[in-house]
Amino acid sequence: MDTLNEAERRHQKALERLRLLRPFDDEFMRCLFRDNIPLAQFTLRVLTGRNDIVITKCETQKDMKRLGGARSLCLDLYAKDTIFRIYNMETQRESGGADPKRARYHSSVVDIENLDANQDFSELPETYIIFITETDFFGKGEPVYPIERINLATGEPFNDGTHILYVNGAYRGDSDIGKLMHDFSCASADDMNFRIMADNTRYLKENTKGVRSMCKVIEDM
Repeated sequence: MDTLNEAERRHQKALERLRLLRPFDDEFMRCLFRDNIPLAQFTLRVLTGRNDIVITKCETQKDMKRLGGARSLCLDLYAKDTIFRIYNMETQRESGGADPKRARYHSSVVDIENLDANQDFSELPETYIIFITETDFFGKGEPVYPIERINLATGEPFNDGTHILYVNGAYRGDSDIGKLMHDFSCASADDMNFRIMADNTRYLKENTKGVRSMCKVIEDM
């Protein structure tokens, strides 16, 4: 009986936690985007401003470690599109998690994962490392901060195919990014702007099967 009561208490705590979760929270984000190609495609199109993105593969919590002894990474979202561009999207609630050297490391690990022993360097895919920070990391009020390498002597782009984006999760402008960042901060589907975000959120919070899967993730964590 005590075991049953303890299990019920854990379940009730998980339900209480679930009501408060938002896309910014790790356990909710991993379920929201898991194998969800339409949602990943929509989100990446908004964040990059590229409407030509057609996602073919989407994973959450992808482990990346190809070099023995190197620090491993578990990526929030890892996706590929039809022309083999690679996308890594991370949500960062604490500013320390968005250190520029962390973005550099994510970029390097994604590169290593996508070039095999016999391939030429020219075959490295174009990559997007996207950090969505809950606060404005650079403090300038911009919705997105694109980081690109340039040739300082000429002022021209280096064109090495790497792109790093810092997205301001606190931005609330009238653009799609402002509306999407609002949705990332919502615990209730009813408060969201975009139907695709609201429908997927509602499934995980109100559908019996979705709630069961979410509670298991919460209890496991």
